[in-house]
Amino acid sequence: MTEEIFDVVNEHDEVVGQQSRSEVHRLGMMHRAVHVLVFNAAGLLFLQKRSLKKDRQPGVWDSSTSGHVDSGEDYDVCAVRELQEEIGLKLNAAPERLFKLAASAETDQEHVWVYRCRAEGPFRLDPDEIERGGWYAPEAVTRWMEERPEEFASALLVIWKRVGGLATLDPGGSLR
Repeated sequence: MTEEIFDVVNEHDEVVGQQSRSEVHRLGMMHRAVHVLVFNAAGLLFLQKRSLKKDRQPGVWDSSTSGHVDSGEDYDVCAVRELQEEIGLKLNAAPERLFKLAASAETDQEHVWVYRCRAEGPFRLDPDEIERGGWYAPEAVTRWMEERPEEFASALLVIWKRVGGLATLDPGGSLR
């Protein structure tokens, strides 16, 4: 299997080159990623526990899906691809964009678009990516993060702080 190639970007998220995944991470180069928060109709958030096989932040809890944007791929296409690859959720269009995070140490030097969608599951979890997953009340996630932040991926901590821990979907699909 050939190694993934990422677009290397600058602080303005402009492509300045391409490099292998391992080199991007070894050298701390800026690159791109997506995180998708999946909520069900009851307002619960699906979180995944990253596989221990992962090379970055193994065994911690993370967004419903997250992943790197491949070279030449755009954020929206990546979000759809990651949902299908990681949890088996097929969408015909990109989920709703919430906000973008600038690359930082907390995001592992990734510029990150954060998305949200609604789905009920059950999901088909990719065992190479995800150890297990579960549905959690946003208030419980907030408490859990406050009490044991080391159990979460660093980017998710930043994302959750930004959405205020109240990123649920009401029956009409709007953020409340």
